[in-house]
Amino acid sequence: MDIVINTTRLDNFFSLPPEQMLWVFFLNIGWMLIALMFLYGLSLLYLQKIRVGWAAKNLRFILLAIDVPKGNEQSPKAVENMFTYLAGAHGSINFFEKWFEGKFQVSFSYEVVSLEGYTQFLIRTPIEFRNLIETSVYSQYPDAEISEVDDYVEAVPHKFPDEEYDIWGAEFMQANNWAFPIKLYQEFEHSFGESETQFKDPMASLMDLCSSLREGEQFWFQIVVIPTGFDWMESTEKIVDKILNKKKKSNSIIMKMLEWFGDFGEMFFSIWGDIEKKEEKDSGLSMMELTPKQKKQIEAIQMKASKLAFEAKIRVVYASRKDVINRSKVVNGFVGYMKQFVALDLNNLKPDVKITMTKTAYFNKSKRLIKKKNSLMRNYVSRDDFAGRLPGIFNIEELATLWHFPIEANVKAPMIQKAPGRKADAPSSLPISEDFTRQAPELFQSDILQRKSLDIMVENRDELASNNNVEPSTEGESIPENLPFV
Repeated sequence: MDIVINTTRLDNFFSLPPEQMLWVFFLNIGWMLIALMFLYGLSLLYLQKIRVGWAAKNLRFILLAIDVPKGNEQSPKAVENMFTYLAGAHGSINFFEKWFEGKFQVSFSYEVVSLEGYTQFLIRTPIEFRNLIETSVYSQYPDAEISEVDDYVEAVPHKFPDEEYDIWGAEFMQANNWAFPIKLYQEFEHSFGESETQFKDPMASLMDLCSSLREGEQFWFQIVVIPTGFDWMESTEKIVDKILNKKKKSNSIIMKMLEWFGDFGEMFFSIWGDIEKKEEKDSGLSMMELTPKQKKQIEAIQMKASKLAFEAKIRVVYASRKDVINRSKVVNGFVGYMKQFVALDLNNLKPDVKITMTKTAYFNKSKRLIKKKNSLMRNYVSRDDFAGRLPGIFNIEELATLWHFPIEANVKAPMIQKAPGRKADAPSSLPISEDFTRQAPELFQSDILQRKSLDIMVENRDELASNNNVEPSTEGESIPENLPFV
């Protein structure tokens, strides 16, 4: 039985002029590709709509201010442990919940904000995870103070153009594949001779920039963190195989069938000895054949894959009154801060100039610029993890490198909010009884009178000394340590 394949239509197609060939291709096949793209975009819009509806019904967010512990000497390793604990917020979502209910993995926002030079560390969280956040902070920083605050973004207009305010902003994205890590905080440790190792905190430059803002200027920096599973680790293995020039077999059904038919054909024809058995090909480069750069990349990728990771999106906004705006100082300063984490043979962070950065060129510049500003402000205010660029994968080391409490010995920023100190609990031996409860108001009233009389004595002494042009002496007049203050 002869099998005849009619190729007349293909011959006629390839004999057409190029413009007619494209038109015929579009009429027969090309329209399906455009339809698939349209359906994909429509599905994203639908998903965004039901996500907003589910969030409105089920989520309520709060903003927590973290007062930096006074005299903090903890390295970013403590914040790394905080992110490890945050991974407990991850939950599985099935197909029905995602596409019919709109349920999604909730995100958290870790922020550094400078309002006219006053710097504050903040965490935005769903109210149901407040205990998780507080536990993660207190477990590493027992002396820290956490308080719920109003959202600072309300002090700046959200619609542009505005008569009084203007903004600059962007999302920062990984320049290379996210499997490659950025420069980590361990690489900022230095030692000279026999001296002890010193940690040069990269946060120092950001704190100095935040403290330099004047009245009318605000700087906002947020990292939207989305807990995720472990599926991303498979991608890192593919990158390593690519560096080693390993050809991995495809897992698709079609490729497996072709390989099966090929193996069957070789086995069938080998009976007559017409086909020699193929020697196995080299599985890739050996470690001895790798360049130093390739070795470093493989080690860095595997180190990144050994720790927990999150999807993350980085945004920054500089808002200022037009009469005091200093865009070059803040923009160049923050870009310089991000340049500290550049590892040219691995990865670095760069502003997304094409889509989210408030900068335009060529045609219709003003309208496009206004649209970018409004879009960026809307996404920042809502801490949207869906809009803008796709989030990258950052492990806990990378996140702790970018966001951590500054070490006070290395960072001299006087306008950072700090916790005053540890609050001691009441002693367990404190007598609490009905007699003490009845006497308590009298004791407290007596104590207040003693404090007032002491203040009057000090004021009279200082006034008398100033009238006689004599400096008040403090010898022998120190306040008794056992005075019962409240």
